[in-house]
Amino acid sequence: MENFKDIPGWGSDLDHSNRPGVPMERTPPRLDGYPFPTPSQQPVNMEILVSPEHNGITPIFGTGPAPKGLSGVIRRQAFKTTENDIRHWLLLMLADRINVVEGLGEDLVHGKFPHVLDEMGIRAEMKHNPQRLAKRVGITVGVLAVVVGLGCWLFNK
Repeated sequence: MENFKDIPGWGSDLDHSNRPGVPMERTPPRLDGYPFPTPSQQPVNMEILVSPEHNGITPIFGTGPAPKGLSGVIRRQAFKTTENDIRHWLLLMLADRINVVEGLGEDLVHGKFPHVLDEMGIRAEMKHNPQRLAKRVGITVGVLAVVVGLGCWLFNK
């Protein structure tokens, strides 16, 4: 055992009784009981998505817009997997992106035209940092050209 002391992490799988840091002390220590009663259940008047590793909805929870549309379908699918599954988080990110497009569509249906230049900060960047804007536009045009070029090349094969 003396020969391996210099290897970082060596011995981390040894018997816990031989390890000085186990059990770890907590500062501040955990409370055995808490002096206040458990809060009553908040009324549930909308769909709340809960991961399978949780027993149910917590007594108090935040409410946002109810899942709807294609992004809602994807969110429901994401919550069928556990939070330690990469698919859970990738599906939630995809649902967020789709929700943005759905929101733009809803705005257009209601006669509201989005101010894309203002919302993306392009006008402010044009005024305060034109070199960075030019660099970002150049990179975006280059990436789009490569993607379109690869697409044309692949479909013409």
